[in-house]
Amino acid sequence: MKASSKNLILLFVLASLWGPSFLFIKIAVKEMSPVHVATFRIFIAAIALNLFLQIAGTPFKKSLKFWRDITISGIFSLSLPFMLISWAETHIDSALASILNGLTPLFTIIMANFLIADDKMTKHKVIGTLLGFVGLLTLISPHFSSHMSSSFLGIIAVVLAAVSYGIGMVYSRMKLRNVPPLHAPAAQLLVASAYMLPLCISTVGLPHFRELSGSSISSILALALLGTAVAYVIFFKIIESASASYLSYVTYLIPIYGIALGVIFLKESISSESIIGALIILIGLMIANKTIKIPFKKKQLNNSSIKN
Repeated sequence: MKASSKNLILLFVLASLWGPSFLFIKIAVKEMSPVHVATFRIFIAAIALNLFLQIAGTPFKKSLKFWRDITISGIFSLSLPFMLISWAETHIDSALASILNGLTPLFTIIMANFLIADDKMTKHKVIGTLLGFVGLLTLISPHFSSHMSSSFLGIIAVVLAAVSYGIGMVYSRMKLRNVPPLHAPAAQLLVASAYMLPLCISTVGLPHFRELSGSSISSILALALLGTAVAYVIFFKIIESASASYLSYVTYLIPIYGIALGVIFLKESISSESIIGALIILIGLMIANKTIKIPFKKKQLNNSSIKN
């Protein structure tokens, strides 16, 4: 299988793992603070991955550079956006959060253009990214209503999370590309747990576990094991051979899975906007990946401007 085809499959798998995240977060923050949700999502995922590494007998690299890069990447890829989105969803609806999170590819391709030599901005990337965002707006539009809750600070929080995700993707591509896929997320989560747990205990304390409902506990476990532990292993597997801007397109696929889950488990109907939006997103992804190539006209020199 070609690397591009493999990455495309992995991108869809990653989207399927992250797709329900906004819903799970919305459920969890009803009974826990945003700091609790982010902390225990990271902590449980860290236990799962590091336990697996111990059983497999594959120790981490011990260089100072490795742990420095892991710490910086983890702040922008995990702890900061997790807290920002969890807090934002106490003020805005998950549909709006999903839309704003779709800004991630826009921020990523801009940063990658200036920071990564082999990830420059191209016409295909720009057109594909803009089409993806249009498709995302179309896809989510049926979920908007005049009664939808919104907050300026909540909106800013998700936008900042999208910027943070972009920084995390670019930094990981620059510094952690050759790290074994299982090592990078396991180390990230371990370091993030080391500073998130004390932060959680000192600011909001521990939640009253006995008072938590089954739905909240299930949501945290799903976020930790599927949406974090497994998802970030795939995240780093993709980044081995794909660009940061390509990886960021996963944020456009996530809402498609969110709607699909609603149809399967909640018996919701599929609107025409959902179908059209999904098609636009897929076309944008294929253009960005050059599966669909657009023939751009090259500028021709005027004969009068050519010197004899």
